[in-house]
Amino acid sequence: MSYASQLATTLPELVLAVGAIVLMLVAAWGKQRSTRAVSIASIFVLVGAGIALIGPASAGGTAFGGMYRADAFAAYAKVLIYAASAVAIMVAPRFFAHTAGDNLKPEYPILILLSCVGMGMMVSAGDMLLLYVGLELQSLAAYVLASFMRRDTRSAEAGLKYFVLGALASGILLYGISLVYGFSGTTLFVDIAQAYAGNLGDDRSLGLLFGLVFVFAGIAFKMSAVPFHMWTPDVYEGAPTPVTTFFASAPKVAALGLGMRVAIEAMGPATADWRQIVIFAALASIVLGAVAAIGQTNIKRLLAYSSINNVGFALVGLAAGTPQGVASVLFYLAIYIVMTLGSFLVVLQMRDAGGQPIESIAGFAGLSRAKPGLAAALAIMMFSLAGIPPLLGFNAKLAVFDAAVQADLFVLAVVAVVGSVPGAYYYLRLVKTMYFDPPAEGVVLARTDRFEGGLLTASALFISPLGWFLLAPLGAWTLTAARSLF
Repeated sequence: MSYASQLATTLPELVLAVGAIVLMLVAAWGKQRSTRAVSIASIFVLVGAGIALIGPASAGGTAFGGMYRADAFAAYAKVLIYAASAVAIMVAPRFFAHTAGDNLKPEYPILILLSCVGMGMMVSAGDMLLLYVGLELQSLAAYVLASFMRRDTRSAEAGLKYFVLGALASGILLYGISLVYGFSGTTLFVDIAQAYAGNLGDDRSLGLLFGLVFVFAGIAFKMSAVPFHMWTPDVYEGAPTPVTTFFASAPKVAALGLGMRVAIEAMGPATADWRQIVIFAALASIVLGAVAAIGQTNIKRLLAYSSINNVGFALVGLAAGTPQGVASVLFYLAIYIVMTLGSFLVVLQMRDAGGQPIESIAGFAGLSRAKPGLAAALAIMMFSLAGIPPLLGFNAKLAVFDAAVQADLFVLAVVAVVGSVPGAYYYLRLVKTMYFDPPAEGVVLARTDRFEGGLLTASALFISPLGWFLLAPLGAWTLTAARSLF
């Protein structure tokens, strides 16, 4: 393959990188007045990166000596990442316009574009070094985004916590990579898989096993899987809400996509070993995400524990270690992204007459009377997150449970089903607060933004039974993407 052909497989990342650099120059000269133009241009850059997926970028195979993978799996993940990132950029201007002293700056969309470059490298990685470079590029942009509101102490605290714990997780991951390299003699996924499949003797096999544990521990931090979830509630609460919307969607897809690629391509022969880690993380995330959310009073913290809970369900599909299992995770991610973005779109609309955000769950009391459309949309999201039919959240959970059963992990599927019951409590409690509690005193909601309301309506329609006609093509797409890993 010629060098030009190899570059063609990385066209989405090239579009994003060049676009981010050009917009950075525009922001440097235009300063604050260029914010609107940079935001709009960044959306077009993301659209251009999505269009660039057509052709070699989604079917070009391996490039750069096996370091980069351009396949259907990576293309699927990138579509979700770009879509979620675009929404996070679209909803930011109105939020920052009502935030005193912290107006939206042109660096915000640029940081998201750079983060998308890193996430694209993560899901296309065929080598441990590219994996690490992509993950760090994504993380460095995320640290800045978390503390984007410099005058807000909660935002500064969120950025600091994320940075410190993220550095720890990166160290754990890098140590795992060094162990895998030391005992396999390579960083390429294909060659690592051969090392795990070979009979290397007790010492080298034990070293590879320790490397596997540390690698999965580092990736689990990026997924917010238990027991590496500790940063999630604090960062989600403290970060600006558009940034939290971004954290809860695009990086989750990238982390799970990276985890699946490492598990299947690099460590496929060691499935029996990493499956135990994934099963523990899945069940622990389901249980803790459900139980810890019950006592929350802040809606962003509640959604943080909801994201931990949903990662647990996604890992149930990964534990199967089969094409059907990977396809179920990809299917789950598509629906999860819509449910999460829809939930945060409602949170973004919750402002009092003075323009201040309403984040307490008590502030949602009586929402059905003041904003019936907003309450109905959030109720749909909550019922879907709880997995109640006929909403698509039920289909997502059913897909991962079915994959586990087909892989003879019947006990895992049963425990996961039982673990989903406590989670339904806090989703339904929020619905009860909106529809049956008296309106909160002194709370007068601001007018709903039409554009964000349109996005919210589209999300609710997708999750509702009206979205069932998309299940067949989405299922076929996910299965094609999953098979490209095997």
